Amino acid sequence: MSFTKVTEQDSNHSDLETKSVSELLSAINNEDKTVPYTVEKALPQIERLVVKQLKLGGRLFYMGAGTSGRLGVVDASECPPTFGVPHELVIGLIAGGETAIRKAVEFAEDSTTQGWSDLQDYAISKNDIVIGIAVE
Repeated sequence: MSFTKVTEQDSNHSDLETKSVSELLSAINNEDKTVPYTVEKALPQIERLVVKQLKLGGRLFYMGAGTSGRLGVVDASECPPTFGVPHELVIGLIAGGETAIRKAVEFAEDSTTQGWSDLQDYAISKNDIVIGIAVE
């Protein structure tokens, strides 16, 4: 079976296809451990920004590609039932649009203009918060 790499950029995990299941699980678990500590350090700044902008009528946008984008869309869709906020308050956008939620749209993240165009469809303003979700 041949493997064609579609990710353009090398990362700490460029050779996943050569690893055993045990090595993959360990690598994923080790990466997962770094996230909560990184977020914890930024919690005061995040809280100040979010409270300030939402009081000004801003919305929260999650933007990402691939799995990161899918997770942003899922999280945004769960905010209304979980926190009782309007559906228009937290919005998830994924590179490649609605199609990319269920099927990979390769190279959609390479556009230098599509993300801005997607935000303009929502009449983005200076009160809105845009969070780019990415995995290295």
